[in-house]
Amino acid sequence: MAQLVEPSLEEALEFCAAEPVERVFLEEAARRDVGRLLAVIERGEVASLCHFGANVVPSGAGSAAFAEETTRAKARMIIGEERAVTELWEAAREEMPSPREDRPGQPVFAIDEPPEAGRSALREATPSDFELLIPACAATHEGEIGVDPLRTDAAGFRRRTRQQIEDGRSWLWLEDGTILFKAEASAWTPRAVQLQQVWVDPEVRNQGYGQRGLRDLIRVLLDRVPRVCLFVRADNPAAIRLYERVGMERVGFYRSLLF
Repeated sequence: MAQLVEPSLEEALEFCAAEPVERVFLEEAARRDVGRLLAVIERGEVASLCHFGANVVPSGAGSAAFAEETTRAKARMIIGEERAVTELWEAAREEMPSPREDRPGQPVFAIDEPPEAGRSALREATPSDFELLIPACAATHEGEIGVDPLRTDAAGFRRRTRQQIEDGRSWLWLEDGTILFKAEASAWTPRAVQLQQVWVDPEVRNQGYGQRGLRDLIRVLLDRVPRVCLFVRADNPAAIRLYERVGMERVGFYRSLLF
């Protein structure tokens, strides 16, 4: 049986550097010392790495080694690179409840060249936008996870949304009180920014606002990091078309198991 160890920061960063898009969350977790990281070491290097927190996030061949820790974690989700999640799940499933949802084949998109300008009025969100953003962020979260966070953990969700704004990780394009586009950063490292909760008000969808806002956000972020990335549900063709139209390319697949 593989021996699990808590890797040093240098070991974790070296592992993540090999796949900076796929492992963007793991790299940020290591840098910020958030949650718990465990690794399998082979020939003096990290062969696989897993984050344990609200979610379990494995990466690398040999992720089955994290099965016992995963059963104890009682996480809300196992999520990450599809092969690593599959390997971990096959090793852990007999000791875990059945997931309420299994989402294999979620495309991971990335871009490293600035797209054409969208000529939007995109800006960084400010604390005065908080109350307007809360219902939009909650609607996006429910669409992605299948749970209304304002029913299950309103205080926690409001706190996390406010923190994203204060950390400069939330952007929007607002006109006459309507959100034409908004998005947040879920992970940020020197190598990549991962976006989440891309959203346009339902009343103004299919008018090009999402594409224009996303183009401008990518341009802003590529001034600061080499790559912008995100992943999307495989059953969301409208979002997939949007990401392809702004020039993002599929670079891998995630799998999510929701409990």
